[in-house]
Amino acid sequence: MEIPKSRSLEIMRQGGVAKCTKLSLSDSRAIEIAGLSDFDCLWVCTEHVPNDWAVVERQVLAAKAYGKDLLVRVARGSYSDMIKPLELDASGIMVPHVMDVEDARKIVRDTRFYPIGRRPIDGGNADGKFCNIEVTEYLRQSNTRKMLIVQIEDKEAEPYVDDICSVEGIDVVFFGPGDYSHSLGIPGEINHPKVEEMRKRIARACHEHGKFAGTTCSPQEVPRIRAMGYQFISTGGDVLGLHAYFEKCRAAFDA
Repeated sequence: MEIPKSRSLEIMRQGGVAKCTKLSLSDSRAIEIAGLSDFDCLWVCTEHVPNDWAVVERQVLAAKAYGKDLLVRVARGSYSDMIKPLELDASGIMVPHVMDVEDARKIVRDTRFYPIGRRPIDGGNADGKFCNIEVTEYLRQSNTRKMLIVQIEDKEAEPYVDDICSVEGIDVVFFGPGDYSHSLGIPGEINHPKVEEMRKRIARACHEHGKFAGTTCSPQEVPRIRAMGYQFISTGGDVLGLHAYFEKCRAAFDA
């Protein structure tokens, strides 16, 4: 038995772009609906969304049924908050608000196994096929097949961009333009020149240090962001789509 390979990592490692979208609804049927589209990765959240672990477990199973990666943005807390989605067999985690290189190194230590980190070993969960993967293979496959994404989304991280991008064990450095604009005192101005400068800087640093650059953008901006060198791009979301559709339905009464 083996840990499944991350669809997104395989695509990026071959030079392609991983297509992602975000889901805020807790119902696993929303994952199934998104799974009918040709996305590579479905992003759910425990940082801002009140998903409990039973919800995340159902989301993981729904994504696996459609051959999609399930990425969980975790809440910042103990190491348990970060590794729990991995033990539920999520394809990867995204850790928000990484402030400096020591923060990045600690995340790697807590979420990667030996020889990269010191993540506590269990193996008796879904990711280890309930103790049906030999322990050294479990560690090796987890380190190479589970996706670790860290987010740079604060001005305090500016001096450490290159150092963060050089940390072994990180796969994707993900730029969050919304919170970054907030930290600059220009909330919502995600195309401000200062935000754009950081967006480009992260893409360059990722390229120089062998990491994949990730970010979020509108569907209209995908070609521009791809041209900048980003290989993990998230666009759209279930709540946005539902709102737009309901507004369209309501507008029919005005015709």
